[in-house]
Amino acid sequence: MHVVLGVLCGALFAGAGVWGAWCWHKVRHSALFWRLLRAGQAAVVLEAALGGLMVATGRRGNTLHLVYGLLPILVSFVAEQLRIAAAQTILDGRGIESAAAVGELPEVEQRAIVISIMQREMGVMVLAVLVILVLLFRAATTS
Repeated sequence: MHVVLGVLCGALFAGAGVWGAWCWHKVRHSALFWRLLRAGQAAVVLEAALGGLMVATGRRGNTLHLVYGLLPILVSFVAEQLRIAAAQTILDGRGIESAAAVGELPEVEQRAIVISIMQREMGVMVLAVLVILVLLFRAATTS
């Protein structure tokens, strides 16, 4: 079960990484990217819980495997914090005080700001996905 779930994690993150990178490059928003990403994040949490259960029941694993298996959760958490800060970074870079001030701008400028924020958020998460894929590969090869 642990191996099957590990392969599922890799597939979800690989799909999210490839699709997200393409959408980021083409400056396209994609609900599919976010669904694949969230499914991958949920699967990796389940995988870590299953691994923890295995360790708790006496199946001692390789310590390096455990580290590589848990790091994707940390990477996801840090990436989410950076994603949350993306909007403020874009607003600060344009000298805009708040999100409410964006509503006072002409519609064309509002749209440009929203696209910039979406691009930044997707870029951060695609990079996180690539790091997570490397970590998952290392976890698989150290088991």
